[in-house]
Amino acid sequence: MTDAPTPSTALSRFTVLDLTRVRSGPTCVRQLADWGAKVIKIEMPEGLDQGDPMGGPRLGSDFQNLHRNKRGLTLNLKHPEGVALLKELAKTADVIVENFRPDVKERLGIGYEAMAAVNPRIIYASISGFGQDGPYADRPGFDQIAQGMGGLMSITGEPGKGPMRVGIPIADLTAGIFCSQGIMVALLEREVSGKGQWVQTSLLQAQAFMLDFQASRWLMQGQIAKQAGNDHPTSIPTGVFPTSDGFINIAASGNAIWARCAKALDLGALITDERFASGEARSTNRHALNALIAERTKAFTSADLVERMNKAGVPCGPINTIDQVFADPQVQHLGVAQTLNGNKTATYVGQPFTLSRTPSAIVTHPPAIGEHTDAILAEMGVAPADIARLRAEQVV
Repeated sequence: MTDAPTPSTALSRFTVLDLTRVRSGPTCVRQLADWGAKVIKIEMPEGLDQGDPMGGPRLGSDFQNLHRNKRGLTLNLKHPEGVALLKELAKTADVIVENFRPDVKERLGIGYEAMAAVNPRIIYASISGFGQDGPYADRPGFDQIAQGMGGLMSITGEPGKGPMRVGIPIADLTAGIFCSQGIMVALLEREVSGKGQWVQTSLLQAQAFMLDFQASRWLMQGQIAKQAGNDHPTSIPTGVFPTSDGFINIAASGNAIWARCAKALDLGALITDERFASGEARSTNRHALNALIAERTKAFTSADLVERMNKAGVPCGPINTIDQVFADPQVQHLGVAQTLNGNKTATYVGQPFTLSRTPSAIVTHPPAIGEHTDAILAEMGVAPADIARLRAEQVV
């Protein structure tokens, strides 16, 4: 189809039509593009495009990080010929990903049933705010709304100071990652059945799932978690402690690690103190225990205490700013930041897992709007004169 560089050979046999915007959808497609799927990013032609309000400027870091490793095509999906061209592409594609509001794709005539009619093997993936149907289906989705409705804000922040959002759009990001996982499951199932299917997820589903043990505490035990600030709700002592030059995290869950923590801080007498002798006792007296630990940790620098605790087998680490994260030697060793062709002015956040034989790489910048339109149409067999007409009529 193209001799463009390939990020990976792992998914290179699959073609993905990317109709997504904003963040959750692009997050999903990025997982496929970085592992080598042939992704065609489809946008409205210039002049008709309403912009990508949450993606920031096209040359900005956010948009660039979301849309690398793709080719770009413009199609006016409000025009019958634009829809016809999309359906022609769908005949040989493997996956379509969209995050329109549920009614929009049906109004355009590009929903799952329409696409499955031209290609029964198509995996059609949809991300919405609240689901494709149900009482909230028509509501616009937004990450912070999902954080609130999905319970996360009720357990984030310090007690008594009101609900708090987390510092990243976690509902958007997890919905996108779960959607990519759903696509991979559907592709694996297709190898058995030969049939495509509709993958659906939403910001609300993703956020509720990410409550994890806090959700199971309610569903199985009837316990409603509350805000605990930096204190872990069940593993004590775990939290943020002051040092002579800042703060560090200590996680001393369980009796064995707690004993090692106390000894490392020269607080061995607390191990047999009845107030702290069991997990239940430490939970009841957490504030008193934290105060005793904090008084001791202030005697150390952050670096010294991190080294001391880890040497004792107690989980402990610094609280890094973003620049310190990427300066960390372990982060650098893991290759989290990846450059494009060694150009340090174009540095991206790389994939968070590795494959030994078919690694992922950043090989192309995001496409300019419609950058590959002529080439893709030519690959479809559209004649140059017809491409010119389609451009003149703002179909592409």
